[in-house]
Amino acid sequence: QVQLVESGGGLVQAGVSLRLSCAASGRTFGSYAMGWFRQAPGKEREFVAGISRSGGNIFYADSVKGRFTISKDNAKKTVYLQMNSLKPEDTAVYYCAAAMTFLSSQVGTSPGEYGYWGQGTQVTVSS
Repeated sequence: QVQLVESGGGLVQAGVSLRLSCAASGRTFGSYAMGWFRQAPGKEREFVAGISRSGGNIFYADSVKGRFTISKDNAKKTVYLQMNSLKPEDTAVYYCAAAMTFLSSQVGTSPGEYGYWGQGTQVTVSS
């Protein structure tokens, strides 16, 4: 089992950068594929970025490709989401999630594939 705690959200102006962190507890962090999702008011939770447990496969939503970067540090049991060139439409609660996968190369892109979730961190981008 793994517990996830996100941090790094805030209120920023359009065009700036933020880095979200997700710290995991437990001894098996390397067994999980990790993902970032977001949910804006009145909208469904959507996939933002995911990284396989091997770190070799990474996927991004088209809306963030080229602006966001997901990475992880197994030694620190932390996954990051570097968000550059933020836009008002990036405003949402951002959630970190973990999924146990059969293959080390697997990356989930839907919420149902993830069994563990953090509490979320608010990101608000003003125009």
